[in-house]
Amino acid sequence: MADNENQSAAPFDRALLRRRRDRAVAQWPSHNFLVREAAERLVERLDDIKRQFPMALDLGCHGGEIGAMLKGRGGIETLIETDLSPSMAALTRRGQADGAHGLARQALAADEEALPFANERFDLVLSCLSLHWVNDLPGTLAQIRHCLKPDGVFLATFLGGETLNELREAWIEAETVEEGGASPRVSPFVDIRDAGALLQRAGFALPVVDSDTLTVSYESIFNLMAELRGMGETNVLRNRRRTPTRRATAMRAAEIYGQRFKTPDGRLPATFQILTMTAWAPDPGQQQPLTPGSAKQDLATALHTKAEKITDD
Repeated sequence: MADNENQSAAPFDRALLRRRRDRAVAQWPSHNFLVREAAERLVERLDDIKRQFPMALDLGCHGGEIGAMLKGRGGIETLIETDLSPSMAALTRRGQADGAHGLARQALAADEEALPFANERFDLVLSCLSLHWVNDLPGTLAQIRHCLKPDGVFLATFLGGETLNELREAWIEAETVEEGGASPRVSPFVDIRDAGALLQRAGFALPVVDSDTLTVSYESIFNLMAELRGMGETNVLRNRRRTPTRRATAMRAAEIYGQRFKTPDGRLPATFQILTMTAWAPDPGQQQPLTPGSAKQDLATALHTKAEKITDD
C-alpha cells in the first residue's frame, strides 16, 4: 500500500519517460540540438573553475554529448555516464571513442532517483537537461551531494519554469474552449527562485543559480510537438489526459499559437529556459560567508559615499 501511495503522489511516470527515451534513440542525432547546446554551455563553465576533477559523473547523459565535448577540460580522467534509458546508455557506449582525448568513459543505465554510487565517490557531478523529470528533486540532490567528495563540485542544467510558455498557453485556452476544461500538458518546471533553496536544503555549500533563454522557431505547432517527441520530452505527467486529442482542439491550439506568437517571418517561437546550478559539497576549508553584522567597514565607506540617517517625519 505504501509503495502505491508513493507512486500516486509522484507527478511523473518515470517508466513512461524511460520508454520514450528508449524510442527517441532511433532518430536522436536529428533531435538532440537542445541537449548539445546546453551541454556546450555546461562544459564551458569548467573553464572558470581552477580545479582538477579526476573522477566525474555525467548524470542523465542522453547520447553522451558532455563526454564528447569535454576535450580535456577539468582534468577529468574517468567519466561515468548514466541514463535512465538503457538504450540511451547503449548509444553513449557506441560513441565513446568520439572526443575521448585520453578520457576513460563508461556508460550504464541508472535512475537519478536511486543512485548506485558510494559516498564521496566523485570529484565532479555534471547533469544536462535531465533533472526536470525527477519526482523527488530534493532527495536526488541530497544523493548527489553524498556521492561527491568534500569540496567536490555539482554543475547542472535543467529546464526552468518559463519553458514552452507559448505552447502551454495555447493548449490551455484551446482545451478550455473546445472541451470545457484544460488538462496538464506541459511539465511544472522548477522556478529559478526555488532552485537555490533546493540546493541549500540538500546540504550544498555556496549555491549559485542562473538562467539563459534559448528561443527556437518552428513552421507550426505540429513541428514543435514532433521535435519534442524526437527528444523524448513529451508529457509524462501521471495525471495527463489518456484519451486521444480531438482534432478540433489541436487545430484551435495551432490557431491560438499563431495568432499570439507568430513572428514577422511567419514562424512560431518556442522558449526554452535553461537554469544552471553550481554548488559545492561542504568542506571545512571552504570560504565561508560573513556572519550578518560582522563587517568591519560600513557599506557607505566601501562605496565612497555619504551615509544619511533615515527618519520618519
